[in-house]
Amino acid sequence: MKLTLSKEVNLAKEPIGHLLWVLAVPAITSQVVNALYNMVDRMYIGHIPEIGSVALTGVGVCFPLIMIVSAFAYLFGMGGAPRASIYMGKKQNDMAEKIMGNSFVSLCIIAILLTIAMLIGTRPLLYLFGASANTIGYAMDYIQIYAIGTIFVQLTLGLNAFISCQGFSLISMFTVCIGAVTNIVLDPIFIFGFGMGVQGAALATVLSQAFSAAWAIYFLCSSKSVLRLQKKNLRLSAPIMLPCIALGVAPFLMQATESVLVLCFNSSLLRYGGDLAVGAMTILSSVMQFAMLPLQGITQGGQPIISYNYGAKLSDRVKRAFRLQTLACLGYSTILWAMVLLFPGLFVAIFTNDPELTEITCWALRIYMSTVLLMGIQISCQQSFIAFGNSKISAFLAVLRKMLLLIPLIYILPMLIPDKVFAVFLAEPIADTIAVATTAILFYREFKKMMREMQQKEGA
Repeated sequence: MKLTLSKEVNLAKEPIGHLLWVLAVPAITSQVVNALYNMVDRMYIGHIPEIGSVALTGVGVCFPLIMIVSAFAYLFGMGGAPRASIYMGKKQNDMAEKIMGNSFVSLCIIAILLTIAMLIGTRPLLYLFGASANTIGYAMDYIQIYAIGTIFVQLTLGLNAFISCQGFSLISMFTVCIGAVTNIVLDPIFIFGFGMGVQGAALATVLSQAFSAAWAIYFLCSSKSVLRLQKKNLRLSAPIMLPCIALGVAPFLMQATESVLVLCFNSSLLRYGGDLAVGAMTILSSVMQFAMLPLQGITQGGQPIISYNYGAKLSDRVKRAFRLQTLACLGYSTILWAMVLLFPGLFVAIFTNDPELTEITCWALRIYMSTVLLMGIQISCQQSFIAFGNSKISAFLAVLRKMLLLIPLIYILPMLIPDKVFAVFLAEPIADTIAVATTAILFYREFKKMMREMQQKEGA
């Protein structure tokens, strides 16, 4: 099937399967490639002679801070983009452009604040996130350079959501690929060629994100974009921005609470298993990130279809879009689950060749991701709530899985199970199972209600 630029795509009329293919494949590619930013850094760092495993652990404890930075991009970008898409479905493009302009200004402001905060207060935070005397130096080397590029991270992630919501899936993919390819090329040059080590990895990431941000701004200012960044829309308006923030709370919490989650995992693992267990967690979080991002890519492709047709009151197309999206998510998560259980060493070898670290990570990976096949249902339902503009339930589900289930289990299970390290890793599949069941029940109830209301309006 041929991929086309989204300008050629009619979200209200073209077959749902074709639309999901055209929009989701580039989105999946974007999400996978986006994961390479940090994963490639870790791959190279983990193979630095003599210090690789310690340096990898040091960079790993920076991951919570990086996720917080990304979370704010999701707050404004993924909060604003679905609302813009809904207004496009209502043929109110002027309002959609105001939403995008307000989101752009918000991204710039929060980037400045985050940069200042990271440059001033990183050391105590890194210790809080699991750094030790052996790893703090590597962590500081990485995060201080990464902080300078916060503005580029915000604009790349936040603005790309507005490119995707218009249906420009290939352009969105290109935004990410520019940065990822640059990062892949620069990493070995800076790390090994110039002998910069961890600092080289951070510098490569900053420069690559700068290229991506420049491209995103260029496209949204050009005549090729349906929604354009214009000076008249760069004045903040509370009535415009507050509903976007409300909708963005769910993806924000999903990402931000991940940092709290890593804090809890790392602190417990450092206590029971030392730096080696924390290093294993660094690899596990990278593999889980790879697992989740393609699922988000599928739902990112489905979101414009669902949001647009929901705004246009086309209930049959909304049903078909959700059904296909869920099947695609479930299919991917099942394949990944089987690969992790059968071949964990393949995933671990990407990040380390240290025999001791490899051994603990392989068995931990099987436990940690033992229920990942269920996450296809979780992500599809949760992201569909966002596509419908239902911020409250989506935010609740984001908090439920991590804050109400997973974090308490991280501390409770080691008190009940003799093998403390095993108990910490076991918390993930138990929390996932409960969260998926809750999400599926809530979505079934709310979806039936929304479809009934839409059909009544269609018949009126």
